[in-house]
Amino acid sequence: MSQKTNRRIFLIGSAAAATAIGTKALTKQQKRAVSMPTTSTMPERVLGRTNVSLPIFGLGGAGQTPISQSGREPEAIALIEKALELGIRYYDTAANYGPSEAHYGKVLPPYRDRIYINSKTDARDYDSAWRELERSLKRLNTDYLDSWQLHHVSFTEELDEIFSDSGAIKAVEQAKEQGLIKFAGITGHHEPDIIAEGLRRYDFDTTLISLNAADVHHPRPFSSTVLPVAQEKNVGVIAMKVPAYGRLLTSGILKGMEQAMGYSLSLPGVHCCIIAAEDPAQLESNFRVAQNYQSLDAEAMQAIEQLTINAGEDGAFFRRWT
Repeated sequence: MSQKTNRRIFLIGSAAAATAIGTKALTKQQKRAVSMPTTSTMPERVLGRTNVSLPIFGLGGAGQTPISQSGREPEAIALIEKALELGIRYYDTAANYGPSEAHYGKVLPPYRDRIYINSKTDARDYDSAWRELERSLKRLNTDYLDSWQLHHVSFTEELDEIFSDSGAIKAVEQAKEQGLIKFAGITGHHEPDIIAEGLRRYDFDTTLISLNAADVHHPRPFSSTVLPVAQEKNVGVIAMKVPAYGRLLTSGILKGMEQAMGYSLSLPGVHCCIIAAEDPAQLESNFRVAQNYQSLDAEAMQAIEQLTINAGEDGAFFRRWT
């Protein structure tokens, strides 16, 4: 039996066992059933070449929120349950987001066929990427991911390693062939030129990139560098850092999430956005903004850009190296 076949059997068997265990744990923990709407009340868009129609707003699983923090499981579960009740279908996480995958895995399995789960790996070589995929599937209590993305790729050297004979792209391709992932993607926080080059080198299905109303003033903006390439190749684009971790709002630079989300979703080629939430009330508030979203015209976009022209550190802090 080949290593490839052994790997597939191990992954499917482990994921199935984890799903059974996770479902039992879920039954014990939940005090009420979560009712998920049968139809979306948010605008939807087709996510590029995936041909999957998704609401324009999804739940982020990173940041300083309960979902990615240890010791806050009840709060994390409450957030995820609220997202389901609101009809949110896109759930974002990553192998290195602390307990984020495990928190999702305690709630999402019963709704698996109605939602879209995206996870990520920051591994650049084949073996490490496979190990992270194995762990992600176990934690999420699922036997497949809708999308698996190469996480925060920032240097040309990383691209070279990813696309080498022993690179992570081999794991991506095998996982796709075996049905362990449906779609492949690449994400970036810092260097748009690297993400654009990654999209040129390989036919990724999706990309997750930093897109907000202040980024246009950065010397290397994502919107004018990555979006044209993504549009040309019909890549599904998910926006992140929409309110710059809230700094564009708490500083008073923007009037509210209506401007922050409205701007990012109105950029050409953007299909949806993900935003983390501190509590169910904040999540529902963001959801209401998405419900009422209408595309902004050029004049409205320029007016918002004028508000962020002097955002400085509040607008661009996430572009610094970490």
